[in-house]
Amino acid sequence: MSGPCCKALVRPHLEYANSTWNPYRKADIISIENVKKRATKMLPSLKNLTYEERLKSLELPILRFRRLRGDIIEVFKILTGIYDKRVCSDLFGLNLSSTRGHPFKLKKKRSRLDVRKHFFTNRVIDIWNSLPESVVLAKTLYSFENRLDKFWANQPMKYDFEAEYVLRSEGSHAQKVQKQSRIKWCSSASVLNNHK
Repeated sequence: MSGPCCKALVRPHLEYANSTWNPYRKADIISIENVKKRATKMLPSLKNLTYEERLKSLELPILRFRRLRGDIIEVFKILTGIYDKRVCSDLFGLNLSSTRGHPFKLKKKRSRLDVRKHFFTNRVIDIWNSLPESVVLAKTLYSFENRLDKFWANQPMKYDFEAEYVLRSEGSHAQKVQKQSRIKWCSSASVLNNHK
């Protein structure tokens, strides 16, 4: 089994329905990651390396990182109108009172229970809001994915199973975006329809 085999045969089973079933309990995350850990250990040339070294040599990020990346891509699709606006219009609300960062910051709703706290529309907000303007204002989905990957290239949690996501944004916010020229609002005024 090689890197491409692992990507083709093991990962699809572990990543099935990520958006709806996203484990947040440590025991669940570890048990899913252990399947991948065992699959990468079957490679004779990588057998004696640590799990992190095996992932780096195969260029396979941990599953939690892949789930997070998928969630952020889904947010971009929803906000840019790639999905049907009639279905997605009320999922997110824009935070119009925010003055720092990109102009598409989302409002986070308060949640009392863990189930709601780890629900898709709540778990992605802090990470989406921490992204720099250069990533969020991508014109196409492909461009967004490339910019996101470049921005997260040195993210500690990418290959380190025990690391947490580090919220960070670009160093300079010198260029202010004129919201009126870049945003065309949907009728609900809560979802981004198109940007130039």
